[in-house]
Amino acid sequence: MGRWLESEVLVHMPEVTYGGQNGETIQLKVDPELVAVRARRGDSLGEGPVPGPEAGLLNEMEPVLSYPEVSVEVYRRRERSGRSMEEMRKELDESPATRFAGRVLVDEQSGEPVLYTENLFVKFSDGKDRDQCLAVLREAGLTVKRELPYASNAYFVAAPEGTGQRVFDIADELLRRDDIEYCHPELVRPLGRRAVFPQQWHLTTTTVNNQWINQSANVEAAHAITEGEGVAIAVIDTGIDIDHEEFSNPGKVVAPRDTTANDADPRPSRRAEKHGTACAGVACADGRFGASGVAPRARLMPIRMISQLGSQAEAEAFYWAAENGADIISCSWGPADGYWKRDEDPVHDMRVPLPDSTRLAIDYAVTNGRGGLGCVVFFAAGNGNESVDNDGYASYDGALAVAACNDRGRRSVYSDYGEAVFCSFPSNDLPWPERNLPAPLTPGIWTTDRTGRVGYSDDDYTNSFGGTSSACPGAAGVAALVLSSNNSLRWDAVRDLMRRSCEKIDREGGEYDEKGHSHLYGYGRLDAEKAVRSAGGGQSRRVHGRRIHGRSRIHGRSTAIDDELDLMDNAFGGTHEDASKVLDLALNGGIREQTTHELLLSTLLAAQASQIQDLRERVARLELSVG
Repeated sequence: MGRWLESEVLVHMPEVTYGGQNGETIQLKVDPELVAVRARRGDSLGEGPVPGPEAGLLNEMEPVLSYPEVSVEVYRRRERSGRSMEEMRKELDESPATRFAGRVLVDEQSGEPVLYTENLFVKFSDGKDRDQCLAVLREAGLTVKRELPYASNAYFVAAPEGTGQRVFDIADELLRRDDIEYCHPELVRPLGRRAVFPQQWHLTTTTVNNQWINQSANVEAAHAITEGEGVAIAVIDTGIDIDHEEFSNPGKVVAPRDTTANDADPRPSRRAEKHGTACAGVACADGRFGASGVAPRARLMPIRMISQLGSQAEAEAFYWAAENGADIISCSWGPADGYWKRDEDPVHDMRVPLPDSTRLAIDYAVTNGRGGLGCVVFFAAGNGNESVDNDGYASYDGALAVAACNDRGRRSVYSDYGEAVFCSFPSNDLPWPERNLPAPLTPGIWTTDRTGRVGYSDDDYTNSFGGTSSACPGAAGVAALVLSSNNSLRWDAVRDLMRRSCEKIDREGGEYDEKGHSHLYGYGRLDAEKAVRSAGGGQSRRVHGRRIHGRSRIHGRSTAIDDELDLMDNAFGGTHEDASKVLDLALNGGIREQTTHELLLSTLLAAQASQIQDLRERVARLELSVG
């Protein structure tokens, strides 16, 4: 992330402007009850043996935030403490156990901590000569750390060590120049992962805990046409367990990257990094062992990015994806959410703009990705039960914001809402008895988990993933199915096609407007089969070996009905003989459990409906050719 401030002199309330001189300005202020501490050794001041004075200070403070990638922690003074935070800050700053202890800026509106480095993003006007740009930066006392390839005349620069809060003044002075379009310090906020803590009801109609669930995105029907072959999905998230059995197929993983560590290893390095593996599984797990992704034959481009919101590493993740062949980019993160159940949480009203550094990188991916056709970028809408329109990331015009709907075909209680919501995709839910909202029928979304006992579960799979974190890669997987059917579509054509393919769920409560848009569901819940057929994928194909969990494989282990369900797979090939065998098998008790019996029949009917649709389309084409 770069060099963090080690001293500061507070002259006035600092502010930062995104979008140029006439852009959006964010006011910041110092919170006298907070201190930012950087340990001299390890990730935390509390790690290992702590010297006596520091141990006493830690007892008088409580941790608020941690930025482990740069060993920075934020503490708040406990109410029972008899000392002022300024007194403790000075003592910590002079301690041999710390590199510095600095004041903390917070968002004036919400009170959320906002940390800054002594780095800046600067973009000159396109017509400016490079040598002239470098001369201006030298004159300002700035050192070029990187020339940024995703925008012309864009630089990531460092102010002299010890500049502190004067970095805001430097940015303001530069932004006043006529030859500079954008300039802002590198501000970082807590990065909110979009998960909210079983089988794969989000992919197909199935039974879970003996409960019939019919609120899927119709993905399995789309698999009769395509499974995402030829498409690459970039998942920008925490580390991803690329050694998991569902990602182990040769050629599955392409162009892995860690933009925080600046290397090619995207694997998790901390115990808490489990979010990315689950997201990747929802998008494109192979489905050969225990969990199928929405696009199981799509390739996975894992990009580890654990830097905080607004960092330069965030921007470089988008550039890497675009330059290395990603077709789809999935981002299940964004600004921190307010507590979905507490209306008075001030975070609900916090506006977090998209930094120019990241916005230009997204623009590059949308404009230059896929050979100029543009990458399709998805963001999770958020889990705060608040307006997504305050989130500059998910509400950006170049991205598609995905909300969450539940196993009853209604909005998940936590899901963000607003004009920027593009669509919804099935995810988990939570009970809210105070609002007469019942408990969900299922525990969550079944997907891949970190191998071993370091993930959400003690197994290599979890049935409790959810939030808009799960909805986002689900929608990204549908886009992969679309591009697999028609790879000549521009990114905005994919957007429009998916919009037209949404099913308008909850028509009474969804409040759809005259344009067919709901502030809760966007244009509705995605229908994968309809999207694929609209893209030109009308011919059904035979599906081999994909195991949608809840139908035949549990945790990657074969069940007693595998052979019978292999016969059901054959029925998708469309032969009357195979279909008859499946029907006979179901009616004669070949599968004894009633729920599986019903599932078999419903799957057969779905296959037959798909075949009838194919016949209708062939007849229509024949009539056109004859006419």
